[in-house]
Amino acid sequence: MVIELGSHGGLLKDVYFIHLIERWKKDVNVAYHHTMRLTLYTDYALRTLLYLGIHADRRVSIREIALAYGISENHLVKVIHNLGRGGFVATHRGRGGGLTLARAPEHINVGDVVRHTEEDMALVGCMAPPEPGSQTPPGGCILANACHLRGVLGEALGAFMSVLDSRTLADLLKPYERRVLTQASPLPA
Repeated sequence: MVIELGSHGGLLKDVYFIHLIERWKKDVNVAYHHTMRLTLYTDYALRTLLYLGIHADRRVSIREIALAYGISENHLVKVIHNLGRGGFVATHRGRGGGLTLARAPEHINVGDVVRHTEEDMALVGCMAPPEPGSQTPPGGCILANACHLRGVLGEALGAFMSVLDSRTLADLLKPYERRVLTQASPLPA
């Protein structure tokens, strides 16, 4: 199984994600290469949940999360709205409002979050669902209906998702993550 660490800028988050990838490699005994990538949208969603999990004792603002990670507040608004619709984040309006996890960290499955935030899990074009009424094979490939590559890639994706399905947000909230995200908070501790 392969996953790529995106270069989104910011030393703190790069160090943090390198740490997560290294721990993940050790847990599942896999090689790390630069080929498979989750979207930046999913990256932001997972980081938001981690931040809320670390700061579960209080309500957190979108601005605070954006400042802690050095990411766009406008983009984060869309991500959080989607996480709210998915039942991962609760939004509280008015004075003293903010964000909290909608469920306990041990009830937020990482695989569920990835499925909710990724628009398309197709690794190649032929894995995408065919267009309604289209006579063209999925992805435009003439081998689509009899290709063994699609099965192998489907199996690889299944293994990748199996690892994510075996983890909850609570599994990711370890002392190192707590220390780094507490230090990254723009609010005084």
